[in-house]
Amino acid sequence: MCRLFGLSCAPRRAHATFWLLDAPDSLSRQSHKDPDGTGLGYYAADGTPRVDKAPIAAYQDRAFAREARQEESATFLAHVRYASTGSLDARNTHPFEQEGRLFAHNGVIEGLDQLDDHLGGDRSLVQGDTDSERFFALITRRTREHGGDVSAGIEQAARWIAGNLPVYALNLILITRDELWALRYPETHALYVLERRAGGQHGSRHLDHSGSHGRMRVHSAPLADHPSVVVASERMDDNPHWREMQPGELLHVGADLRTTRQLVLPDPPAHQLALDDLRPDAAASQKAA
Repeated sequence: MCRLFGLSCAPRRAHATFWLLDAPDSLSRQSHKDPDGTGLGYYAADGTPRVDKAPIAAYQDRAFAREARQEESATFLAHVRYASTGSLDARNTHPFEQEGRLFAHNGVIEGLDQLDDHLGGDRSLVQGDTDSERFFALITRRTREHGGDVSAGIEQAARWIAGNLPVYALNLILITRDELWALRYPETHALYVLERRAGGQHGSRHLDHSGSHGRMRVHSAPLADHPSVVVASERMDDNPHWREMQPGELLHVGADLRTTRQLVLPDPPAHQLALDDLRPDAAASQKAA
């Protein structure tokens, strides 16, 4: 299953170090489940979006994924991909960038020809082959139609897909230079949020999150002194304040770090896919590690 991680410490910029493949895997475990891509998105001091990503496969050098990368930003987005749609290629590796926003998705959408028809001229926003980047293009269009309201863009795009296309999951994280959004839909995959006070639950510790399956680790010493909000595919430490998002919940973390949440998709998809309905490669990408 793809791993999602989003972090906001806005309005402050902070250094954070990311290991996107941290586990000392045995050769047998490596051959059992290798990632198909890793990526990190963040923003330079002038607000320019930056994406550091590469496709990773069992026959390729895994050093890119193992190396620690330290960057400074007010928002971060990290993704470890297990491919369901699209070849192993940098253009199919998350995060994606459109109109200054960064996006990553975990799930499967089918009926892509219908989605392409619906996108029309906005299909040109899509550089690769994935369902995820097409979903992002629809969010970008709907955001534009709503005067730059990203919350409305996400809601309307997800609502159209849920009503018209076969869907397994639409979990996503989207960031700008100082804001973050996350959607969990439907209940297929969990998504968790932690509104972390400065120093964490003990009041004096740096941020140091590590996924239970060793696929991602994040460290930030400055967040011993400043609050943050974290969104992830799994609880990444023993802090008791991790909250599982509701199915259909849209979370927004503002530029002042205030969070709002809305239940924007209370009903299940019109064409809900089960794991057995997916192609073998897509099904393999969605199973829990």
